[in-house]
Parts: sequence; structure tokens; C-alpha cells
Amino acid sequence: MNLSELLKDIQVKKLDGTERMEITGIAFDSRAVKPGNLFVCISGFQTDGHKYAQNAVKQGAIAVVAERELEDVGVTCILVENSRLALAKLAAAFYGYPDRKFCLIGITGTNGKTTTTYLVKSVLEKMGKKVGLIGTNQNMIGTEVIPTSHTTPDSLELMRLFAMMAEKGADYVVMEVSSHSLALDRVAACTFDVGAFTNITQDHLDFHNTMEEYLAAKGILFRLAKAGAVNADDAGAAYLCENATCDSMLTYGLEEGCAMRASQVVLEENGVRFSLSYQGETYDVELGIPGKFSVYNALTALSCLAAAGIPLKEAVDCLRVARGVKGRVEMVETGRDYSVIIDYAHTPDGLLNVISTIRGFAKGRILVVFGCGGDRDKSKRPKMGKIVSELADFAIVTSDNPRTEDPDAIIADILEGVKEGGGAYAVVPNRFEAIEYALDHAQKDDIILLAGKGHETYQILADRTISFDEREIVHKLLHIAQ
Repeated sequence: MNLSELLKDIQVKKLDGTERMEITGIAFDSRAVKPGNLFVCISGFQTDGHKYAQNAVKQGAIAVVAERELEDVGVTCILVENSRLALAKLAAAFYGYPDRKFCLIGITGTNGKTTTTYLVKSVLEKMGKKVGLIGTNQNMIGTEVIPTSHTTPDSLELMRLFAMMAEKGADYVVMEVSSHSLALDRVAACTFDVGAFTNITQDHLDFHNTMEEYLAAKGILFRLAKAGAVNADDAGAAYLCENATCDSMLTYGLEEGCAMRASQVVLEENGVRFSLSYQGETYDVELGIPGKFSVYNALTALSCLAAAGIPLKEAVDCLRVARGVKGRVEMVETGRDYSVIIDYAHTPDGLLNVISTIRGFAKGRILVVFGCGGDRDKSKRPKMGKIVSELADFAIVTSDNPRTEDPDAIIADILEGVKEGGGAYAVVPNRFEAIEYALDHAQKDDIILLAGKGHETYQILADRTISFDEREIVHKLLHIAQ
């Protein structure tokens, strides 16, 4: 594509050189540059792409986008105010604005994003639609799985994925939209047909600093979307609705005054049932995933579908056969007289929800194996410890993804809350040994909750990432053939 075409939507402060050249690709990592590429200098958290502009040129870059003047580059240089935003717009133009070729549904919030995206995908596929999915667990085009390392890919990778999905005939794409991606302009060039908000609880304060900044980041989605769907029961709803620029905003929840409201809620061991009121009609909703949070996940999914123009009766019918997601209240076969559940809960609210859900159907004790991630928000650690100590019968404090932090120091932070909660606990720093400890101490009708890892099949240590699939570990320890 000609550089002049790529720059049409970019606010250029200064252009040194010519824009009459064919660009073969875009890169923001100098090591990935190929001949004929446009290199975009990104000021990152670990390093600054401006330092590698000359390396990019040596690799074959014929033009460079930067936020400041560069010396001795020797190729066309385009100065912009925000290179992250420029990258998003350049990627959209290079791939032909692929997100305009299908209905794009984006879901943001602290908890519930993954399950809700899968519910929306499941319903649409039951209706015969081809659906792409982008999220924490995996990226998918129909049934084809594409590995992922971020909840929301960088803007360049995202547009490449969109282009693949459009080429394969996707009618809809549903994606998790993280607060990081919103704050860092990864989705700034996306055309969302529907944006939805699940909830906001403490998380990512290592990045956003305050809850106000965290919520503000979530709010960006509702300035990018044509239609919005917001959980009115959440404290952040008022701010989001007041600052949204969507053509329409649909509110949902359990409280009165919502456009889409659930009532007569029945929580069962194998799922939830409730009555749904919307636009003067009433529907009987069933979802085979237990827990009150499943009511909200169902409401979010149905709100997205309604906002996208899907007949609600048909959506409700398809939702009945939808099932759970890997790593979300996932039962693991044990062949014993006790149960093991894996869940991704890694925030105070997430732990509160999943333990409360399990308490609703547990016949015996609840044993929780959990830790906290390193290099992340430290303030939530004692809160998580206190929640587990108060709600579970026994807490087994261990490691999660320690990254570059000392696992013992992380555990010490957690124990402040555990001790305050006053419950029984044990400390087993090695996560494999912690799971073994839980299995060895389980009694008839007990439920062991392995919290924090969920769908992850690895553990991130200071010097390496190791294979760590908790399903396989449980089966190995119980000598169950896989």
C-alpha cells in the first residue's frame, strides 16, 4: 500500500522525505522489520523504540514514524503526537479496515469477560453464524484455535486477526477488551458495533494507580462503540453512562430501573434460572453454569445480543444449551469421594464469587489452594487472604506466577489477611506440593478449589516459564490415566 494512503487518517506534525512509496508491511519491533516496511517507534515500559530506528532501517525499513526528531535515519520520517495511536490507525488502514466487514462486539470489566464472550459465541453459532473470538483463553476463527499471550493483542496483531476472520467469512467477532488495551490505544482504531461492561473490582492497580483511572480506562470503550450495554447494578455504571457517546445505552441488572432485568432468580448446583423482562416481554432464562455471577454473565451476553439486533427469544433458547469455559468453575475428574474445581479467580471479588458459589452446593469442607501473582498489584494480596480465610474451611497459601518477585515475600503479604480472617491455614510455597497437600488432606464430600491459574497451563518464574497444567497435575497425583 502507498504510504500516502496509509497516512490519510493520521495527524502528521511533520514529514521529512517523500510519502510516495509502497509499504510492504508495518512493524514496531526492529527485529521483525522486513524490506519495504514502515517502522513505528513506540515508547514502551521496558525500552524505547526510538533507540532502534536505525536498526530498523538496516533491516530494510523505508520509512519511520516517531514522536520526536531522529538523527541520521536516512529515510522518510513522519512525526506524530502519539505513535501508539498512529500504529492502531496505520494497522487498520493497511489491512483494509477489516473490523467493518463484520459485527464487532467488545466486552470489558474486571470479571466475567471470558465466560461472557464464550456465551455470545455459543449463542450466535447455534443460530448458524460464523464467529471469531479474541480473549484470554485463546483466539478462534470458527473452530480454529490461534494461541494468544495477551487478553487483547497489540493493535497490529489485532488488525491482522480481524483480516483473517473477515477473509474466512466471520459474521461476528466477539472479544475481551482489557483496560490495558484501552489505555494503550490498542483498540483505538476499532469500530465496535456493541460495547459491554460487566463490573469493576480491584485489579491492575499496578498499572492504573487508582480505581478512578481504572474505571476511566474502561469508559473509553463507550466512546468507541455504536451501542453500549452496562451492568447498572455496578457502582461504575453511572460514570460510564454519563461519559458514553454511544448512539444507545442498554442497562441490565437485578435491581429495578434496568432496561433488561432479571428477577425470580433460582441458584442451583448445576446452573441458574431466572425471569427476564425486556421491552414489555418476559422470558424464562436457563444457563447450565452455577453461581450468582452466572446470572450477570447471562445478562451481559443477552444484552450484547439484543444490542446487536438478535431476537431475544432466539438468543434465550440458544443460551440454554451453552456450557462453561475451561478454567471457570471447571470440575476435574478425580474418581474419589471428594471434588476438585479449577477457577481463574485471581482478584478479591473473583475469589468471593467463586467460593460463595461453591458454598451454595458444597456438602463438605471447602479447601482453597491459592496465591497471588508477582509484579502485580500488591494491595489486593491481604484482601484475598482475608476472603479465603473467612469463607473457606481451610486455606492453603502457595505460589501463583511469582515472576521476578520473591515467592516468600508474596506469601507474607497474603498471610496478613489470612491471619486477620482467623481461619485455619497452611503454607506450602511450591504449588505442585500445595496441590498434593490438598489432595492428601481431602475428606469425603470436600471440595478443593485450585484458584488463580484457571485456563493457564504454565507458571511464570523469575528466570523461566514452566509447564504447569493443574488438570494434568491432579490426574498425575491421583494416578488417573489421561
